[in-house]
Formats: sequence, structure tokens, C-alpha cells
Amino acid sequence: MAKAQAAKEKLLNAALSLIREKGFSAMTVDDLCARAGVTKGAFFHYFKSKDELGVAAADHWSAVTGALFARAPYHDHDDPLDRVLAYIEFRRQLLRGEIPEFTCVVGTMVQETYGQHPEIREACGASIFGHAGTLVDDIAKAMTDRGVAAGWTAESLAAHTQAVLQGAFVLAKAKNDVGVAIESVDHLRRYVELLFSAPQKKKKTKEKKR
Repeated sequence: MAKAQAAKEKLLNAALSLIREKGFSAMTVDDLCARAGVTKGAFFHYFKSKDELGVAAADHWSAVTGALFARAPYHDHDDPLDRVLAYIEFRRQLLRGEIPEFTCVVGTMVQETYGQHPEIREACGASIFGHAGTLVDDIAKAMTDRGVAAGWTAESLAAHTQAVLQGAFVLAKAKNDVGVAIESVDHLRRYVELLFSAPQKKKKTKEKKR
């Protein structure tokens, strides 16, 4: 049983690396089996099709990255805004190495599959918005602490952080340069700082007549 589970995990890990390197559409079952070091029979024992593997890969990505972010040091800050800013800094620190080493599996997959493979799209969406959801409480607390009353919500800002990060990955691929992604993340940090540093309107109090 343990050996069988190891084969499945090898396939899933191989899928994560190949999707980052080649994309979901270009990845073949033969590629997966060769990278994982398992037979085609083993692949079809666990997955009925490549599409089913795609859904499982999105879920596996959520589990792997969820564990990474759960133990990341940005949680150690006492102030909620400091935690949000430290999260952005942590994402910046992850932008290193070759492009396939830091880009997002589900972000890559959803761009390729959203029209033809709704199950994969939904799995990718659950992963991206699920991760965004981990930031909502800290953003909401930071808004309360600083008296921020605006036409945006903690949920919308959390989603925006992911929009910037996913866009940064696309720019890095387009330019073949991690530097443009780092610049985008730096702009995101400045934007968040500005949102919380803007002076809040104070209620006018009537002067008492003498």
C-alpha cells in the first residue's frame, strides 16, 4: 500500500514540475511516467485520464503550497498589517532560480484549460481563491485597527494580491526575466502600504456655544 501511494505521489510531483516547465497541454502521459519513473499502467491505475490528473495536480499543489505558507515566518508578526506586508515580502523571496522553479502550477493550468476543462478550471480557482482567503482575516483586522473605511473589502484586496502575483509570473515568462516579477511585487507592497497610510476622514464635531 505504501509503495502504491508512493507511485501516486511521484506522478503528482512529476506533474507539478512538468506543468511549470512545459504547460499542461504540452505535457503527455509518457512525459509524466518517464519523469516519475513509473509505468503507464501505474498512471492509469490512479487516473482515468490526463484531465483527472490535472484536477488531482491542482489539489496536490494546494496541499504542498498550503503547508509551505502555513509554516512561513510572516505569521510571527503581532500586527496584522505587518503580517500582510511580510507575506508579500515572503512571496518576493520566493522569486529566485529559473522561471519554472517559482511560477504557479494552478495559474499556468487555468490559463490553458479554463474554456475546455471546467473541472480543472474549478480546481485551479479553488486553489487560488483558497490561498487568497488565508489573507482575509489579517487584512480585515488591519482595516479595523487603522480605521480604514473604504469602498473595497478585505476579500477583494486579498484577491488582488493574487492577481498581481499571477500577472508577475506571466510577465516574467514573457520577458524571460525574474526582475520584472520582482518589480511587480514591490509595487504591490507600496500599494498596500498606501492603502493603509492614507489619512482617514474624521467626523466633524460641532463646537459648543459659550
